[in-house]
Amino acid sequence: MRVAEGWNNSPFLVTQRTGVDVCKFLFKTNDTPDFVRVAKPKVKLSSVTRAGGRHPAVLMCSAYEFYPPHIKVSWLRDGKPVTSEVTSTMEMADGDWYYQIHSELEYTPKSGEKISCMVEHASFNKPMIYDWGLSLLEYERNKIAIGASGLVLGIIITATGLIYFKKKSTGRIPVPQ
Repeated sequence: MRVAEGWNNSPFLVTQRTGVDVCKFLFKTNDTPDFVRVAKPKVKLSSVTRAGGRHPAVLMCSAYEFYPPHIKVSWLRDGKPVTSEVTSTMEMADGDWYYQIHSELEYTPKSGEKISCMVEHASFNKPMIYDWGLSLLEYERNKIAIGASGLVLGIIITATGLIYFKKKSTGRIPVPQ
């Protein structure tokens, strides 16, 4: 370890290298992954909202906890590659020897079209394709269910109040005093 630290701090090697530790994988510690191990990315496809965006929809394809860092994330519309309106980050280190990347697609939804995120990584035999479901997201379904429940409860309370008022008011004749 002392030799590796010496090489990494050497003034001669600091000028020769490109920002990568020379001895990064020479010595294994408890917090470093095996050199040959690969970790499959965990992929999440979600809809995001941007303030002041000119597109009604922005999809984000995020890949997390993968190793090695070389990965390709691309978008498909009806099976054909999409290159315009795509924004991607570089592979970013998580700080735990894994990496993450995010790619956004700004688009105007059209009925019947299929949007997919394609991820290519060393841990896969072939590119993995993740389809965007046009169904409502869970929180949107919850908002609709809560709103409908509130509406039904309000109608029931109003009907009960009207029935009670009608029963109390019938049979009484107001007598002037």
